[in-house]
Amino acid sequence: MNLLKSTGTFGFFTLLSRILGYLRDILIAIFLGTGVLADAFFIAFRIPNTFRRLFSEGTFNAAFVPSYASEIVKGKKQSNKFANNIFNLLFLGLLFLVLIVQIFMPTFVSIIAPGFVENVEKMELAISLTRITFPFLFFICLASFFSAILNSHNKFAAASAAPIILNIILIGVLLFSKSLGDNLVFYLSYGVSFAGFLQLVFLYKFVRKFYSLKFDFKIKTDSKIKVFFKKLLPSIFASGVTQINILVGTIIASFQASAVSYLYYADRIYQINLAIAGIAIGVVVLPQLSKHIQSKKKSKIHLIQNKALELSLFLTLPASVALLIASEEIISALFGYGSFDQVSAINSGKALYYFALGLPAFSLIKVFSSFFFANHDTKIPFYISLFSVLINIVISISYFSEIGFIIIPIATTISSWLNAILLFAFLKNRDLFSFNNIFLVRFIKIIIASLLMAIFFNFLITYFKYELSFNQNIKSFYLILSVILSLLFYLLVSYWIKAFKKSDIKLKY
Repeated sequence: MNLLKSTGTFGFFTLLSRILGYLRDILIAIFLGTGVLADAFFIAFRIPNTFRRLFSEGTFNAAFVPSYASEIVKGKKQSNKFANNIFNLLFLGLLFLVLIVQIFMPTFVSIIAPGFVENVEKMELAISLTRITFPFLFFICLASFFSAILNSHNKFAAASAAPIILNIILIGVLLFSKSLGDNLVFYLSYGVSFAGFLQLVFLYKFVRKFYSLKFDFKIKTDSKIKVFFKKLLPSIFASGVTQINILVGTIIASFQASAVSYLYYADRIYQINLAIAGIAIGVVVLPQLSKHIQSKKKSKIHLIQNKALELSLFLTLPASVALLIASEEIISALFGYGSFDQVSAINSGKALYYFALGLPAFSLIKVFSSFFFANHDTKIPFYISLFSVLINIVISISYFSEIGFIIIPIATTISSWLNAILLFAFLKNRDLFSFNNIFLVRFIKIIIASLLMAIFFNFLITYFKYELSFNQNIKSFYLILSVILSLLFYLLVSYWIKAFKKSDIKLKY
């Protein structure tokens, strides 16, 4: 396996999906802004979408891939039997969950958005929309199962391309927004669930080469299945801790008008980088790392871990610096149109600034967690993540009444850095990771390249200050131009000081 090529494949389709997601969100910003309809839809969309991220962005992989990889070695018949047992239990469990939540939806939404309870109109709308979007959870979790099988066979393109379907459908709905009026949020919600179904069908077409689906609802729980489900819940919590922290933030933010929307738009920006620098790398390294750990190839394990960490920092540090320099300008240029006013841009920009401080930590959590998962250890990341979430809740609740929604990204960043540091400490303590000779030199060079890029990017943002002001219609053009020029500058500097080499592209793992 070529780490850079595989990450590039996964990252390309994920980036394409995020770009389409941005187009979707800019249309939502134009037609819904940050008002009641927007808040209600974002709650309805956030709930199944959080579960999608928890399951599909490497989390289900964390429990499934190491176990499934062990079965692949024994032959297709054995791996197929194991996978079918998991699928059937997953199918029944998800069906039961969706039905129960539909029955108790008012209670469920009041837990997720307690701040809506006093606003009857907003609460009723959020309940209606969440009833429509919640089946997405059923479809997308089963789709994630198919993705995990494809990833186990080092096939990353289809799994990373599937989310594009959701964005295409929602963009299609938004293009007819003028004729839909206030019913737009209902059509968007139906589009979410329909997209989940299409993703499931799309992935099944690709997975049939490696896996033969067989429905059998006679519950079969041998020791392997029990071990898998024992690992599943901790892995969901551990690998998805950033998403859980964001969900916690959404719950708390529901007590402040428009705060849910401010956080949503900020979240959309930094998630673009996280998808490649953390999620893609974590997903790509897990199957190969699991196999090398199974066959005890220490040199290969060592090489993959260091390259994964190096690549994550290479992608994350410059992005984090850029978001810190121009958080408000980025939000304004990307979403500042139509119903999305200047106050919304300022507040979303503040949230993005504090999320940017935590961006490297969000990626490191994904990468470090994958090192534990490859060793069949989901407990340590689970306990650390649980501690991290508790810290996040304590900080958010303690200061929310004083400084409002802005404490949520601050708390998320603090708790995430604590999470990343503890994961690293436990990896070192258990001798599951060590730096090689090249890493430290490369890391220093990445910092130098990032700082030089920051100076260049800051110059461009200052130079185009007038063109990037809120009332300019083509401000997004100047932002994209500045980002592209800064990215090229960063890559050239990195190549010149050898923070990145041509040989890295061809290196096999």
